[in-house]
Amino acid sequence: MERTTCCVVGGGPAGMILGLLLARAGVEVTVLEKHGDFLRDFRGDTVHPSTLALLDDLGLAERFARLPQRRVTAVQLPFGPGGSLVTVGDIGVLRGTYNYIAMVPQWDFLDLLADEARREPSFSLRMSTEATSYLVERGRVAGVRYRTSDGRTGELRATLTVACDGRGSLARALPELGLRSFACPMDAWWFRLPRREGDPHGLVGAAGDRFIAPMIDRGDYWQCGALIPKGTDAERRAAGLERFMADFTAAVPWLADRVHTLRSWDEVKLLDVRLDRLRRWHRPGLLCIGDAAHAMSPVFGIGINLAVEDAVAAARYLVEPLRVGAVGLRDVRAVQRRRWPTAAATQALQRIAHARVIGPLLAGRPPFGDARRAERVTELLATSRWLNRVPAYFLAYGAVRERPPAASMR
Repeated sequence: MERTTCCVVGGGPAGMILGLLLARAGVEVTVLEKHGDFLRDFRGDTVHPSTLALLDDLGLAERFARLPQRRVTAVQLPFGPGGSLVTVGDIGVLRGTYNYIAMVPQWDFLDLLADEARREPSFSLRMSTEATSYLVERGRVAGVRYRTSDGRTGELRATLTVACDGRGSLARALPELGLRSFACPMDAWWFRLPRREGDPHGLVGAAGDRFIAPMIDRGDYWQCGALIPKGTDAERRAAGLERFMADFTAAVPWLADRVHTLRSWDEVKLLDVRLDRLRRWHRPGLLCIGDAAHAMSPVFGIGINLAVEDAVAAARYLVEPLRVGAVGLRDVRAVQRRRWPTAAATQALQRIAHARVIGPLLAGRPPFGDARRAERVTELLATSRWLNRVPAYFLAYGAVRERPPAASMR
């Protein structure tokens, strides 16, 4: 019979951070990751100041700094005149060493965490291993059933199972956890275009005809996005790729000389954007964190940061119960009580951005109801130092800053 103390389902940022922190504290932990590697395109690459500070606390700052990266100090939204970008949070004005967002390929970040965690004798990472269902005994989750990429199946029992498997989590099918969804005005397309010397760098954006274009500097190419009205994917694809590329280059003219490299709709991936959260993040033997507990909109690019902070808080609350092998409902409930306010507040801000900015722009209307009001808001944001500082701190650290357990520090 296979057994571990903590089974972490999902090897994304939350799962790998949690696995590393628990293993450093001497807890036996097994992370199950269904893919064979971390090399997947179009994933979030934002590493926020709170995560940078965590890596410093863990003695990983120097190794992280050697990863290929770009640094961004401002968060911008396109609601100025004509959809121009306006800074809504200037992280560069915050005090401290890490007053920027690092744009790092997520596979490099996860490889770093996995390499560090493997140094701990109590850590195990099983790639190509997908959790297919929960083991339930006397009303308590007692582990998972799994299937490997070669078709082998098995059972892994655990004192605690932590769902870090994103918005497609097994846990979301459990009716007692109560999934609550919010209206979302957009879906997202993602595709690549070459990057050339002399291009802008970092995080760049623009607005076009019923779409908003965020672009992430990946070094030798741009990870380009297009936020489109919800449910219009099929209609827009039917209009033809050339039509979209013409609209895209009208909004981003400096990319016009390379759009021909996008040859097929097969190269344009659709992300069904969701905004939702579980009413309960736990049941006996199970805890949900990150996107498994609260799927975030791409607005502000803060989903990964919240997931990492969830993992840090979970490690702090659960290290001692896991060490003695007795994790009660009170322990997992404490994690939700700690993290729910930040998740709910962030989603509230995203819903405001959806309703007042993103939705109107995608419908061809001015944000904030009319052009004059949008200009007043734009001027206020551009001239008020404090209106930039407050959201900057929230984006950098969330509503509360999480500290790792002392037993995990090096």
